[in-house]
Order: sequence, then C-alpha cells, then structure tokens
Amino acid sequence: MKRWLCLTLILFFWLPPAFGKAKDVSIPILLYHRFGPSASDSMTTPTPFFESHLIYLSDNGYTVIPLKDLVDYHLGRRTPPPLRSLVITVDDGHQSVYTDMLPLLKKYHSQATLFLYPSAISNASYALTWNQLREMKETGAFDFQSHTFWHPNFKQEKKRLKSDQYEVSVKMQLTKSKEKLEKEFHTRVDMLAWPFGIYDEHLMQKAAEAGYVAAFAMMRQHATSGDNIMSLPRYLLTNSNSDAIKQILSNGSRCENNIWFLRK
Repeated sequence: MKRWLCLTLILFFWLPPAFGKAKDVSIPILLYHRFGPSASDSMTTPTPFFESHLIYLSDNGYTVIPLKDLVDYHLGRRTPPPLRSLVITVDDGHQSVYTDMLPLLKKYHSQATLFLYPSAISNASYALTWNQLREMKETGAFDFQSHTFWHPNFKQEKKRLKSDQYEVSVKMQLTKSKEKLEKEFHTRVDMLAWPFGIYDEHLMQKAAEAGYVAAFAMMRQHATSGDNIMSLPRYLLTNSNSDAIKQILSNGSRCENNIWFLRK
C-alpha cells in the first residue's frame, strides 16, 4: 500500500501541468483553404497575402508550432508553448496547397497541418494527388489529418436521413477517412476538422469514439484553456493582408463568427 502511495505521489508531482490549467496559454490557429493570384471566391487567399502573413510572423518573432504540440499542451503531455506561438492549418487538399503554399512554407521554414477528405484525392480535378501528398510529407512541412471522408454537411444530413442511416453515415465519415489516411501515410491520424465548422455534442462524442483526440471548428478566437478539445477554434482567413494577421495576433478576443452549431 505504501509503495503504491509513493508511486502515485511521484507521478502527481512529475507530470507536466495540463494545458487546461495554464491560464496564460492562448494560441491562435489560422485556417486557410486555397490560394491564387487573387481572391476569386470566398475561400481563396491571394498567394501574395499569404506570403505577407509569413513575413510578418518571421519579422515579429512568432513561432509556428505543430498542431500536435498544441493538442499535447491541452492534454497535459507537454509544458506550455513558447511565447508568441501560433498554428497554421489548411482544409480540403486543393492543388494550390502544393503549387503555392508549399514553396512558401519551405522558403520561410514554416509548417502546417492539412486536413484532407480522401474521396477527392486523385479523383477531383481541383484536388491534390496521393503522389503529391507523399512528396509534401517528405519535406516535413506538413502533417496530414482528417476532414471526414467526403466533406458532408452534417446539419443537412441529419435532416435528410433517417436516424439509423444518419448514425451509419457519421461513423463512415469519421472512420473511413482516418483509416485511409493512416494506410496511405503510415502515420497516426487522430485530429479532425469539422466540415463547414458544423458540430454538436453527439458528433463530438462519435469523433472521440472513432479515435480522434481533438477536433477543430471555425470561430474567431484564440484556443485557450476554456475551450472544448473537440471543438477548438480557428480563424478563417481569405482575402486578408498582413494587417488582418496583426489584428488577430494582438487581439485574441472572443467573438462568435464563422461557426455553425448544430442544434438538436
């Protein structure tokens, strides 16, 4: 009995503090989708604007950390991140991530997490190929995670399908994507970006059951200790120059925007 008590006390004092207990930890997560010469649609960031973001970060002493590190901080597996840290993510798997984003990440020694829906890869004309993704993985600039299997609108699916059909669909979207990505890249896939930022308590529970340890939505606020790890906020960036990045990094205030919360 005394031996177990000693071991418990040692573990208690040895383990690093949880992210959730570090009140001063507040990290912005940036979200991009695709790139091009101009903002041709609501999800396209002009490539020169994205480069201006990276220049601003470099010139002002910001550290782009891996998304996995942020999750580990939140789970208490790591000590707090460096001051002036942030995370870069990109959703979907558009060709411009290979042609436009990758060269700039390499140029400025930065990194990003790419959330993919595998049904489009090597199939849709706008999407990356598996060979391109493997090449990107070799650079060390990208980590690949799940964006479900074919990017459904769960709000519409819940209305359209019968209850049992909806449950089958949710399970397929969450597990099939994870399994496909793990098979292709021989790496662990345990993070999820909610399509369209749509989630609810039931979906978060199903994601956890499927093996995801963290999931990400779209809300214009920093990720802090008070956020649910299955719906961490991200700043959606499109036609935004370096002034927008400066405002995001210096503000960090909470404001509801760019989120769909599925009500029962």
